[in-house]
Amino acid sequence: MDSVADLSGRVILVGSSGGHLAQLLALAPLWPREQRHWVTFDTADAVSQLVAENVTWAHHPTTRNVPNLMRNAVLAKKVIAEQRPDVIVSTGAAVAYPFFLLAHAKGIPTVYVEVYDRIDTRTLTGRLCRPLSTHFCVQWEEQQRLYPGSVLVGPLL
Repeated sequence: MDSVADLSGRVILVGSSGGHLAQLLALAPLWPREQRHWVTFDTADAVSQLVAENVTWAHHPTTRNVPNLMRNAVLAKKVIAEQRPDVIVSTGAAVAYPFFLLAHAKGIPTVYVEVYDRIDTRTLTGRLCRPLSTHFCVQWEEQQRLYPGSVLVGPLL
């Protein structure tokens, strides 16, 4: 893959709460607040960290939960239609998949950043989103062995 493309314009930042959200928050300064839209879970940490942001609350739990996968697929269709993003960025986890699937079908560029704490094995969401990603990024050199051709961006935290 080439180096990460132009990230200007409107962005949807999609990720689970907790560590996934913390990593996305590190990327947030790349876009002005009015160009960012967040999709995450309605948890105490996410609510407090995104108080001044434009947020859509996703359905959780998502890990191997087919009903919530379907709910989030409907949510992805709605949010993408309303926000008309120029790019979708995610650090996982499963909430990213329906957004990447729809973005891929619509030709919207996607950037997936594999989480920092998995250097020996690939994540399920990383495996699912890799074929749908315009750019697939890793935070550690060791992760490039797991994802040949990925872009090394270094640690976000």
